Amino acid sequence: MKLDDRITELIAIGSSVTANCQPCLKYHVDKALESGARDIEIAQAIEVAQMVRKGAAAKMDTFASAMSKTAPAGAGASGEVCGCR
Repeated sequence: MKLDDRITELIAIGSSVTANCQPCLKYHVDKALESGARDIEIAQAIEVAQMVRKGAAAKMDTFASAMSKTAPAGAGASGEVCGCR
């Protein structure tokens, strides 16, 4: 089964919101409208994505707070890198 373009673009809208990518969101909203998505569907996709992003951010904030309390002084100096720098 292949998703139709309308559903694919609604998913892409949600992904754009959770990725915090404004140009992506604009692009996918335009493509969704071209694919027959209704304004209410786009609004719902954005709303769901915002809830997911908010939940993920809250979990990360809790995790980061716990890490700041448990990390030994000089943590990260061992040469281990996660790839973000």
